[in-house]
Amino acid sequence: HNKPFSFTKSYKSLTEVLTDHKLAALGDAYINLAYSLALSMKRGQPSGAKVKGAVLAEALKKAGLRTCMPSRVSSHMLADAAEALIVYAWLCGFLPLNECVSILYKSKNYVEGFTQLLATIRDRITF
Repeated sequence: HNKPFSFTKSYKSLTEVLTDHKLAALGDAYINLAYSLALSMKRGQPSGAKVKGAVLAEALKKAGLRTCMPSRVSSHMLADAAEALIVYAWLCGFLPLNECVSILYKSKNYVEGFTQLLATIRDRITF
């Protein structure tokens, strides 16, 4: 896939992406933007919000991605992994922002929405 941002590294595996802390820092901002846009659509007015780490950690497990992580990791590290993967998928063109927002908007709750988002990325991503 193309990498329009020069800072995007080449990764050899899903585990490399999931454990990249710098990518997670960018992913934190990206996820909050996508979540805030979906929330704004649901409320019919601009809204800003932060996604709780517990939501992302649970979604990562439900999407079957826990097995790609080292054995002893905290809930916080699982949340970071979700953030890293979601922003990586956007950076490399696997999942555009509008589709990300649409998936979150259509979901019953945000654990389900992020689970679906992560599963979609898991199925599309290539190395």
